[in-house]
Amino acid sequence: MTEYRASFDAVINFSNGGDLTVHGFRVDVPGPDAGEAQIAALFVASLGLAMMTDTVELSNVEVFTEPHKGTRGGPSDHMTRPTATGGRFVELGHVIRGGMITYPGLPGPQINPYMTREASREHYAPGTEFAIEQLSLIGNTGTYLDAPYHRYPNGADLSAIPLARTVDLPAVVVRVTGANQHGIDMGALAAHDVRGKAVLLHTGDAAQFGTPAYATQRHFLTRAGAAWLVDHGATLVGIDGLNIDDTADGERPAHTLLLAAGIPIIEHLTGLDQLPPAGARFTAVPLRIEGLGTIPVRAFARLSE
Repeated sequence: MTEYRASFDAVINFSNGGDLTVHGFRVDVPGPDAGEAQIAALFVASLGLAMMTDTVELSNVEVFTEPHKGTRGGPSDHMTRPTATGGRFVELGHVIRGGMITYPGLPGPQINPYMTREASREHYAPGTEFAIEQLSLIGNTGTYLDAPYHRYPNGADLSAIPLARTVDLPAVVVRVTGANQHGIDMGALAAHDVRGKAVLLHTGDAAQFGTPAYATQRHFLTRAGAAWLVDHGATLVGIDGLNIDDTADGERPAHTLLLAAGIPIIEHLTGLDQLPPAGARFTAVPLRIEGLGTIPVRAFARLSE
């Protein structure tokens, strides 16, 4: 379905005094025929200023085709929750293959036969055979979940991650594709209601997965952005990039803050371009393994009908 956004300049006059002027502001709109009154209402709602606004004046209004970014109070906020049996599923994880490199410098997985079909035949009736494979991999392979134990020795390991943190979560997709800066700061997050949500950072980096550019042209969540997500009650945070942190920062502030708050992290997502800004349900369940902090997951979303 074609989606539309509006760009405009605006002046807001506040009922308690003062004003605010913006240039080139953008909001999601429901269609190409959105009028100035509707756009002004969406603008005020997106900033959470409805109770203080006296007048809004728009100029240089332009409506154009562009994927929705998730304007608060906009079209995506009104998408319905999938029913128990309805809604299309979307895969959001990379396929794991023998030898693949997820993170430069870390080994790829090895998939080898433990018992071949041929060898199994002597144990079963004629025409019956099985294959048993042996898998050797590090936790940081493909699309994976970080539990607090990944960062903290006394943090919850994979066996202690509650299903309520990883299953059927309402998803908020924060689109920063095309942004001039690689750090995702609180300014990119502040328009979104993230409480109780899986916050999925759509950077577009997944298109470079498996290439040198994936490691060198990467986006990340800033310290201030991570702190904002903790303060505003995010349930889970994912990114379609190499690392949720700036790998040049040895303190790893995003991991440090999110995992300290018990918020699982999903790295190396893909397919986020197929999700709406809001309305999808997200799932990424880890294996229940004691003493381990990171493991690949099958991440997916269910869209509303």
